[in-house]
Amino acid sequence: MIDRRPFDSLGGANHGWLNAKHHFSFANYYEPARMNLGALRVWNDDEIAPGTGFPAHPHSDMEIITYVRKGAITHQDSLGNKGRTEAGDVQVMSAGTGIRHAEYNLESTPTTLFQIWIEPNRRGGSPSWGMKPFPKSDRSGKFVVLASGFDTDPGALPIRTDARVLGVTLKAGETAEYTLGADRNGYLVPAIGAITVNGVSLGARDGAAIQQEDTIKISALEDSEIVLVDAA
Repeated sequence: MIDRRPFDSLGGANHGWLNAKHHFSFANYYEPARMNLGALRVWNDDEIAPGTGFPAHPHSDMEIITYVRKGAITHQDSLGNKGRTEAGDVQVMSAGTGIRHAEYNLESTPTTLFQIWIEPNRRGGSPSWGMKPFPKSDRSGKFVVLASGFDTDPGALPIRTDARVLGVTLKAGETAEYTLGADRNGYLVPAIGAITVNGVSLGARDGAAIQQEDTIKISALEDSEIVLVDAA
């Protein structure tokens, strides 16, 4: 079962400095049919104007994954962490018992990113932050695990939930497969390009909520960059 969510059907708001689209209910966008998909709670598609960003604010008990599509985002938090995550790279913040953080676009051009929130397995725990580069060339034609709650995924950024965040790039005409499992939940978005997922067509920034599908087969109609969440 695949529920296609066209980009123009997403909720959102344009605040001037931030143009946000929401694949799930978030902030002032409320849609009962799009509250969550298993443990996946938020998938925001954000464009942040140069020299602006999110001032310091708190989070707790959430795994927050940021996938930068264009530009870069600069992070600073109450633990003393500071870092700049560039396009194609990923940062993870495990909010745990509580953390304050700020995210700014200090670049001269807009930054676009996906921000993904996944509920943790357990409440509490010490908060943490980390980032890692993931060259797109390493993802060419095959899925690479970017963040994972499983010990069997070395090289991925750790998250505290039974989930994976994966990326793949495909040239037009190429295909890739991923074994999801019929008891798992998948959510997939092409950052760029056009694809089919088990025969369902998606354009750039469309979403696909995937359930009761053992295997996902993706065929690229154009050169495409794809992000997938596999969650309980």
